[in-house]
Amino acid sequence: MTRGLAAVVLVWLLAACAAVQPEMQERRIALTFDDVPRGAGAFLPVKDRADMLRQGLRDAGVEQAAFFINPGKLAENPERAADIMAYMADGHVMANHTSTHPSLRDLTVPQFLAEIDAAEEWLVQLDNHRPWFRYPFLNEGGGDAAKRDGVRDGLAERGLRNGYVTVDASDWFYEANSLAAQRARYTIDMDALCDLFVESHVEAADFFDRLAIDAIGRSPAHVMLLHEADVTVMFLGDLVEALQADGWTIIPADEAYDDALGAFAATYDTPSAQGTLIEMVAWERGLPAPRWYPRNDIAVARAEYDRRVLGIEEGAAE
Repeated sequence: MTRGLAAVVLVWLLAACAAVQPEMQERRIALTFDDVPRGAGAFLPVKDRADMLRQGLRDAGVEQAAFFINPGKLAENPERAADIMAYMADGHVMANHTSTHPSLRDLTVPQFLAEIDAAEEWLVQLDNHRPWFRYPFLNEGGGDAAKRDGVRDGLAERGLRNGYVTVDASDWFYEANSLAAQRARYTIDMDALCDLFVESHVEAADFFDRLAIDAIGRSPAHVMLLHEADVTVMFLGDLVEALQADGWTIIPADEAYDDALGAFAATYDTPSAQGTLIEMVAWERGLPAPRWYPRNDIAVARAEYDRRVLGIEEGAAE
């Protein structure tokens, strides 16, 4: 074979390989924190937690996270308004999570929209306000399509967009289970808790990214659901470091919500509307279950927590 012919064949082979092998896509993810202002947790004084979260975001190089606010909770803890202003002063953005965090399951559409309006009235005064709304418990109406569509219409009338989530590892569970373990006087292995928390969130990011590629053919800009909770704040630096080591780039929330994926949030039609947007799109497109990260099954997460953090073997008496 002549050199010229060999070169032509090589170029053809490289082109063929490129055609059958998907191009490695950049993996991007934004961090978002729900239920602000949150009350006392498992390990930290509330003020220390807010300061630690601000410092943790700075140290991790997170330029812009999003905080989803429940302004009605300030009636119980008015001093927490200063923490929200401090988050905003650091460059983070604030969005709507209803006034008092009710589930859509328990309210009528007009009642739920009134909760949104009450929160928005407080939020629009903020310089770093964004017109995003996140449903408490990610419940967008469950199996009630009329309720789902009624709130969607209400959001559109108000110029609000769905502040959807694409990555969820139930960070709230690790806080709640730690509180329960303390009440039961178990010894909590903090190193093991950190490892389990970080591992679960990185695994969840990878899981939902693979699901997204299967559902829409690409890796979108992802949005991770976190909470203003002690465990999350304590291990935030470890989480960001692990995500970056796994090939993820932390991006601003503004960039994540500019992704075309967001168009699905107002249109998907599934038998039940509750969960991550990636789950809903995958379900609508006929992808088989499971369409959720395994440890979002709390029984699975609790078994891992008990074994690794508390040293309780499965089946052992409590």
